[in-house]
Amino acid sequence: MVKIVADTTSGLPREMLKILGIPLIPQIVVFGEKSYRDDTELDTASFLAKLKASKELPKTAAPAPALYNPIYADAKQIGESVIVIAPSAKLSGTVRAAMVAAQDFVGADVRVVDSLTIAGNLASLVLIADVWAKSGLDADTIVNRLNEWIPRGRIYFLVNTLEYLQKGGRIGGAKALMGELLQIKPILCLREGQVEPFEQQRTKKRAVTRLLEIVEEQCPKGPEAHLCVMQADAMEEAEVLAADLRSRMNLTYIPIYELPPAIVVHGGPGVLGIGFFVV
Repeated sequence: MVKIVADTTSGLPREMLKILGIPLIPQIVVFGEKSYRDDTELDTASFLAKLKASKELPKTAAPAPALYNPIYADAKQIGESVIVIAPSAKLSGTVRAAMVAAQDFVGADVRVVDSLTIAGNLASLVLIADVWAKSGLDADTIVNRLNEWIPRGRIYFLVNTLEYLQKGGRIGGAKALMGELLQIKPILCLREGQVEPFEQQRTKKRAVTRLLEIVEEQCPKGPEAHLCVMQADAMEEAEVLAADLRSRMNLTYIPIYELPPAIVVHGGPGVLGIGFFVV
């Protein structure tokens, strides 16, 4: 048997993961001198309230390696393989934390996969891998399949301001300043595991329209593309975007994932994005 392990950067609902039996590892959000787990101590709504009231931007920290210990210990005891599907190592220290924890469990079969992604596409990889695991595939096969899927992932997103990405070191200060001065709405993407500019539009409305066009241009039609929408404090816009995508792509369902605090720290309120996998 193979156990898939997720973390909160996937945006997967805790209730869903509990039903599926997928362990969830938190990220850590730091306001001043106080730290919060973003699985039990801080959800997106409470985080946004604290963010708006805070005079300084919060920071994030990777999970402590010890958080993986109970999962690894149980798996070793029953002879189960563990696959940790972690957010991009270029954006988070989660890969390293999971690997450090595994060093204390000699003989345990622990695989740590750098997904090179976050949010909705990470959620899709976790759910896909869980289906494979429950169908009886072994760890080698699942990891090989994940490594085939990972380069096919595409994420495009909008932010209301580049301030959070710039202060968090996720995008250069010069680009952030220029974007604010020109009132440009950039479309950002994940490329090889890190945030990069994709193109820019003059208005938010045009940028959202462009997201729709990108999906039509790049995303295969059908559920195998695992098309999803992601948002933080932008649910109405996300619902409209998902409805438009369902119509254009002839889909009956497109999940909308709420971005967790550890991502909103860097993107800020109002993030709206899409994710999918190409053939």
